[in-house]
Amino acid sequence: MSRLKEMCKKEVTPRLMKLYGYKNIMEVPRLEKMVLNIGLGEAIQNDKALEAAEKDLTAISGQHPVTTRAKKSIASFRLRSGMLIGLKVTLRGERMYDFFDKLVNAVLPRMREFQGLPLNSFDGRGNYTLGLKEQIIFPEIDYDKIDKLRGLEISIVTSARTDEEGKHLLELLGMPFTKD
Repeated sequence: MSRLKEMCKKEVTPRLMKLYGYKNIMEVPRLEKMVLNIGLGEAIQNDKALEAAEKDLTAISGQHPVTTRAKKSIASFRLRSGMLIGLKVTLRGERMYDFFDKLVNAVLPRMREFQGLPLNSFDGRGNYTLGLKEQIIFPEIDYDKIDKLRGLEISIVTSARTDEEGKHLLELLGMPFTKD
């Protein structure tokens, strides 16, 4: 069992039960999944971009990504329905806890001028999404071997019903939010 999952069971769950007055342990918010997404608009002209991004996302997540396709055609972007436009990975269980631990303790502190994560990225149901401008802040990525800096979107899906519950869960797990 990962360190973070154990901490969840022994420290986070009892604190949330006490804070919100839950009667049953199954009511307590918990991490359900994490979705990592790279949008590849340049894949329309450059086939190698997809391969490079796939290699990077596999190294970051430890899991093979799935390609995402365009749902609609948009003429101004030269995009047709069904074209490859991105990659995504869904992490659950041990891999999710290991990735969250790495994100909070190794990746976010490596960001330049990091002041904490904004609180306005919750969706209203306790889920949090953050965008990273470059994939090189992950320790698995070798700076000399990347062809281009790419952004990465990380969605953290929780079982929380409100943003406040989701925020408390993520704070107790070590997520560094700004002190506004």
